[in-house]
Amino acid sequence: MANLVGTMTDFLYNNILVFVLIAVGLYFTVRLKGVQLLRLGDAVRVLKERPDNKKSISSLQMLFLTVGAKVGAGNIVGVASALCLGGRGAVFWMWVMAILGGAVTFVETTLGQIYKRKSDDKDGTCYGGPAFYMQDCLNLRWLGVIYSVFLFLIYAVGFNMVCSYNMVDSFSYYAGGRAELFSTAIPYVIAAAVAVIVGICVLGGGRRLAKINSVLAPAMSVIFLLVSLIVVVFNISSLPIMFGGIFRDAFDFQAIFGGFTGSCLMMGIKRSVYSNEAGTGSAPNAASSVECSHPVKQGLVQILSVFIDTLVICTATAMLCLFSGIEPTAEIAGIGYVQAAAGSVLGQAGYYLLTISIALFCFTSMIGNLSYCSSAWKFIFKNHMPGWMDTGYRLFGAVIIFLGAVAQADLVWNTADFALACMCVVNLPIIVILSGKVTAAYKDYCRQKKEGKDPVFKASEIGIEGTDFWN
Repeated sequence: MANLVGTMTDFLYNNILVFVLIAVGLYFTVRLKGVQLLRLGDAVRVLKERPDNKKSISSLQMLFLTVGAKVGAGNIVGVASALCLGGRGAVFWMWVMAILGGAVTFVETTLGQIYKRKSDDKDGTCYGGPAFYMQDCLNLRWLGVIYSVFLFLIYAVGFNMVCSYNMVDSFSYYAGGRAELFSTAIPYVIAAAVAVIVGICVLGGGRRLAKINSVLAPAMSVIFLLVSLIVVVFNISSLPIMFGGIFRDAFDFQAIFGGFTGSCLMMGIKRSVYSNEAGTGSAPNAASSVECSHPVKQGLVQILSVFIDTLVICTATAMLCLFSGIEPTAEIAGIGYVQAAAGSVLGQAGYYLLTISIALFCFTSMIGNLSYCSSAWKFIFKNHMPGWMDTGYRLFGAVIIFLGAVAQADLVWNTADFALACMCVVNLPIIVILSGKVTAAYKDYCRQKKEGKDPVFKASEIGIEGTDFWN
């Protein structure tokens, strides 16, 4: 099964996704005149705004929620594996894809805000995502259903199994290796405890998730960045050598095209998509629940989530590994490489700090992942999903977390990559088709900013009718 899924994943990335992702990212960057770079100041200012409805999630809380969901095994284990299997040049291509992905995320999130729906609850909350703009704009409900199924498979199954697997694997060092660790009951105890805690959190709903992540997301990021910074300071003289190796390998086209599947280019793209999820349509599923005065505002905030995820956290992992002086090889690919890198400078404390970091990263990622699935179910069941079924899928997600701890690594990673590729293949053509609406909304935002106003969106002014909001 692992070989079959791996073959399908390689086909999608090698023949379709690598070209589509780059082309779409460049297209949006040019059409929107570098919005992901020129409007970063606006994005930061939006974070200070508070919703009028006290029951709504603020932009800052949503940023923490989306970063908490994105930052996980992909940012630590995924980057370490990319270095070991694809080489140092993978870091450069992750940077490139993050910058291009910022424009893609802006478009899909703005679309999600424009076409978000009012909840049937009386609390005034809202929801949305790619499935809704597929249905409302293009009358393609069947495509929205397919997308929703892929979304559920990646978040409730693929991502959470990867997180659970790597959380448990981070304890292998203390037992003398993974084989020795799994000869005991420790992995099952850890997996069961985490599954129960995540289950309790997700049963509390979106607002509880936002509150949990608003505390844990900054904490885990600070811990990990601190460890990385210490390693960099101890090895600062190696800075020119490190960047020289990254750029040299990134443009070694003979090596890239000689083994395209495992090249730094391919590994960089895969791990970038896995870590920041730009183009998959994941951000709109959560960000559509935010109350704001203009859809573009939330699109700008989600640019920050992509940059924090890849340009900050993933780069910190790369520096931690490369500055350590430990040569990346296929034999040490994974969490073991990162732990050894931290341990080379901080000794035993480095292993402890990395274990704490990966535990926090994976925990917040798992509860954020399950929150994303809510919009998929609401779309499939037309917002009339029975309460028992909603509870059932959340408990199912907790069970999957337990099973992920003992799953085969290749199958778990390949399944996650394949589901992500499928989401991109469905979502990217749609946002290109609908990009004219986003361009019009962005021009409306820029016009109001130029006039010194706090932008307020009215859909009819740019020719959009039939929305639940913005009337």
